[in-house]
Amino acid sequence: MTIVVTEGSPPRRLAPLALIGLLTVGASFGWVRSGSAWAWLGVGLAAAGVATGIGVGVRWLILDGIGLIATAGLIALLGGLIVLVLAFGRLSDGRPARAKILALLPASLVLVVFVWPLAAAISASYVPATTLGESPVDLGLRAEEVEFRTADGVAIAAWFVPSAESKTVILRHGAGSTASSVLPQAAVLSANGYAVLVTNARGHGISGGDAMDFGWFGDLDVTAALDYLSTRPDVDMQRVAVVGLSMGGEEALGAFGADDRIAAVIAEGATARTWLDKQWLSDVYGVRGWAQIQIERLQQGFTRLLSPAPNPRPLAESVQSASPRPVLLIVGGDMPDEIHAAEFIAREAGEHVSTWVVPSARHAQGFSTAPESWERTVVSFLDSAMGG
Repeated sequence: MTIVVTEGSPPRRLAPLALIGLLTVGASFGWVRSGSAWAWLGVGLAAAGVATGIGVGVRWLILDGIGLIATAGLIALLGGLIVLVLAFGRLSDGRPARAKILALLPASLVLVVFVWPLAAAISASYVPATTLGESPVDLGLRAEEVEFRTADGVAIAAWFVPSAESKTVILRHGAGSTASSVLPQAAVLSANGYAVLVTNARGHGISGGDAMDFGWFGDLDVTAALDYLSTRPDVDMQRVAVVGLSMGGEEALGAFGADDRIAAVIAEGATARTWLDKQWLSDVYGVRGWAQIQIERLQQGFTRLLSPAPNPRPLAESVQSASPRPVLLIVGGDMPDEIHAAEFIAREAGEHVSTWVVPSARHAQGFSTAPESWERTVVSFLDSAMGG
């Protein structure tokens, strides 16, 4: 079964992209020709236009075809490139070769420093529709189609796989995917006696709302899932855990500190939702790491302007506040930054955090890399956390 749903974007979300596109196109008609001051303004507009084009224009064109957001992004990209050429030409006009380099170097630095975090913020805030693939039936699972609403009124679609036992897992997928992508893990958990609520994050699959790739809506979505489970007589609310992959793992960790109904959390491939989660970078990479932290900080500021999602709590802080409830961090052995991030969370949050590094695994590929070890480790942890 394949279902494709495209969420309409309200005018308030299109407005920033349209404004960037209009400004960059307007500037390309001659603003930067009038002097150096306008040329510097042109560099800023070029950065905004190029970032918009990178963040949504090409991505939406490939994944969603020509639409309002793709068109706005491509217009901004075209305008940004034109303005960039004009601005650089104005800044270097009439200068000798060495002076041209000296004039263009700071402009290039401004361009790079702003394009990177702004493009990431735009891309995370404007996410194309995703496709729901396999259903539980395809894996031989008996499941109910359920729907519940978040505190801000968004409809979340999920599958509930029942169990004769009352212990339950909320299963969260990563960014750019859907509940279908974690059905193999759901089948393993079901085979070991766990009921599983396999959720589509908002804006993913057939859930309502706007998707957000940094997982900032996760607390609201997970809380709504817990509220739904509390209405089921076949669920023991003292024995509910959350298992998440990638963005879903970060959402699980974030919700952990916000809701004491969660008995335990397993987060695979979780790294960061805020710049404060990246503080380990300066310890590992020195000055380069410190510089990246500042860019991450700027990225979060841009994201707060673009997305209506609540500003998230740092992961380590959330996990620390959930103590002594247990956490298992699953890390890809071929992902050094994941290892550093897990070490940082464990160090900051306390002794209730355990880490399992899956040898040779890439991001969120623990199950596909070592399925038997994944099953044994995950089930053992959950059994211990929830009393078998």
